[in-house]
Amino acid sequence: MATIFEKIIAGEIPADIVYRDDHIVAFRDVRPAAPVHMLIVPVKPIPTVDDLVDEDLGLLGRMVSVARDLARAESISKGGYRLVMNCRGHAGQEVFHLHLHLMGGRPLGPMVGEG
Repeated sequence: MATIFEKIIAGEIPADIVYRDDHIVAFRDVRPAAPVHMLIVPVKPIPTVDDLVDEDLGLLGRMVSVARDLARAESISKGGYRLVMNCRGHAGQEVFHLHLHLMGGRPLGPMVGEG
């Protein structure tokens, strides 16, 4: 069964797409955790970071460079931004299609609470 991200990539579900090429699609998160919150998603369906193979490493680099360019375009690069990639349930992954969160636009605080 196709994930929600695959449906967004295919145009079956509307999204605020901010970037698209043959390998990457980026869109605004519908439940933003920061003033700027985008998801950078490979077109190739890869469920988790743990499912990456060596041939996907260039794709990861491309995801990061797209995130960098979007951060600059959104004018959050000078103040700083966060890139997050979750892997499976304990990390909070909700959609099992690899994706990179780009968040910024305000101070984001610590990554993980103490405890």
